[in-house]
Amino acid sequence: METILVNQDNNKIEKFLNQAIEKNQPILLKGETGNAVLISESEWNAIQETLYLSSIPNMIESIKEGGKTPLSECIEKSSIRDILMSKL
Repeated sequence: METILVNQDNNKIEKFLNQAIEKNQPILLKGETGNAVLISESEWNAIQETLYLSSIPNMIESIKEGGKTPLSECIEKSSIRDILMSKL
């Protein structure tokens, strides 16, 4: 993670914004009263989704178990809509 001293580089925020987006790596912004982390919106969304999924009981175990399923036992992508619609 790159570290930026805010009082030295406060006029370069667009450069750091682009860097966070393009490299998809966080940038530590250090200030006199505290620090903050600059991350891309896609990274933020991924973190939020991970936190949400982790909050559902047994979800992590279910994902791990699903990852062990051989592809030959998986349903076709085109069948998912039909299965969901039949449950409504």
